[in-house]
Amino acid sequence: VQLQASGGGLVQAGGSLRLSCAASGRIFSSWIMGWFRQAPGKEREFIGRIRWGAGQTYYADSVKGRSTISRVNAKNTVDLQMTSLKPEDTAVYYCAAGPDSGSPYSGYKYWGQGTLVTVSS
Repeated sequence: VQLQASGGGLVQAGGSLRLSCAASGRIFSSWIMGWFRQAPGKEREFIGRIRWGAGQTYYADSVKGRSTISRVNAKNTVDLQMTSLKPEDTAVYYCAAGPDSGSPYSGYKYWGQGTLVTVSS
């Protein structure tokens, strides 16, 4: 399985973004697709995840209410939408996938290369 994240760029504070993660290869209905981000000088942060088959989502408290993860099974893509962006949302955003490890925060087997989002004030 290979993951390709796209959609990053420069966004003004208060704006929104939509990132996409395209998966090549077989994604099983039991798998989890997650989004993470890593800001300069900081540790990687969990944003949210979606169950590929059932579509159930779970979000980190830090982005809850501003983030929506959705998937298009026919296209093997998972999107992340974020609104009300702040400069502190500046980071490289990664998508990840794999069998359910029991934790939404870790255990992902496959990772995309990341896409940079810069939020200007």
